Amino acid sequence: MNQGSKTTCRIRPDGWLWWLLLAAGLLALWRTQRTIDSNSGWREAHDGTLYFTSGKTLRALSLGHGGLLADIYWTRAVQYFGRKQIAYAKHYNLLAPLLRITTELDPHLLIAYRFGAIFLAEKPPEGAGEPEQALQLVRRGIVANPGYWRFWQDLGFIYYWDLKNYKMAARAFKTGSEQPGAMVWMKAMAATITAQGGEFRTSRLLWSEIYRQAETDAIRRSVLAHLAALRADEDIRELNALVARFRKQCGREPRSLGSLVQAGYLKAIPVDPSGVPYVLGRDGTVTVGAESKIDRNLLSESSSSPGSPF
Repeated sequence: MNQGSKTTCRIRPDGWLWWLLLAAGLLALWRTQRTIDSNSGWREAHDGTLYFTSGKTLRALSLGHGGLLADIYWTRAVQYFGRKQIAYAKHYNLLAPLLRITTELDPHLLIAYRFGAIFLAEKPPEGAGEPEQALQLVRRGIVANPGYWRFWQDLGFIYYWDLKNYKMAARAFKTGSEQPGAMVWMKAMAATITAQGGEFRTSRLLWSEIYRQAETDAIRRSVLAHLAALRADEDIRELNALVARFRKQCGREPRSLGSLVQAGYLKAIPVDPSGVPYVLGRDGTVTVGAESKIDRNLLSESSSSPGSPF
C-alpha cells in the first residue's frame, strides 16, 4: 500500500483552529445573548433592549453562518410575538428590533418581511399596532429583493387597511403591477382604490389598460362592469353636489331629482350607463334605480373596502 495515502485523512492544524474559533465564537454569542435576555426582561419581567442591535455586526461575527442566525432570530421573533399575543399585551417593544436584526442577517428571508409586517401592522392585542414600522420593514424587503412583486402588494394593503392612505395604496399596487411576474389584479386593485379616492380619470385609464390586456372574456366582462360602475360613481357624486346646492339655496329638501329639473339645476333626469334613471333616496342622497344593471357592490359609496377586483 502506498504510505502517502495515509496522510489524506488527516485534518490540518489550521483546519482544527478554524473550527475551534467558530465554536468559541458561536458559544460566546449564545452566552452573551442569554445574559442580555435575562437582564433586559426577555422572560417577560419587562421589555428591555437588545444588546446586539445590528444584524450586520452579528453577521460579521457569525463567520459565514448569518443564515443560521437569521433563522434563530426569526424563531425568537415569532415566539416573542406569540407570548405577547397570549398575554394580550399592548406593547411589543422588541418586535421591530428582532425583525430588523433577522432581515439584516438574511436580507432574502422573505417570510420574515411578509409575516413580520403583519405582526407589526395589526392593532393590539392582535399585533404591535405599528404600521409605520411595518412599512419600513417591507421597504427594506423591496430594496433587498427588487424582483419580488408581492412586497408591493403588502405595502399597498398596509397603506389601505392600516393607514387609510388610499393615494399611496393605489400607487403601491400600480407600481407592483409593473413588476415582472405581477398578477393582473394588482393593476385592478390600483384602479379600484383610485376610484374610491375620487380620481376617476386615472382609474378609468387603468381599467381600460386592463381591458386591453385581458386574456379572457370573463375578465373583459368584469372590467366593463367596473367601468360602468365608475361612470355611475362619477355621476352620483356630481348629482349629490347639485342636491346639496339646491338644499342650501332653496332652504328645503328636494322631493326627487325632478325638483332639480324644475329649479333649473338639471335639463332632465340623467340615466346611468345601463339606461336607468338615477333616483333620490330616502336619506337624501342619489343612487342608482331599482331596475339598474349597475353592480352596486362596485360603487365606492356603498363599499368601504376594495374587495375582489374581479
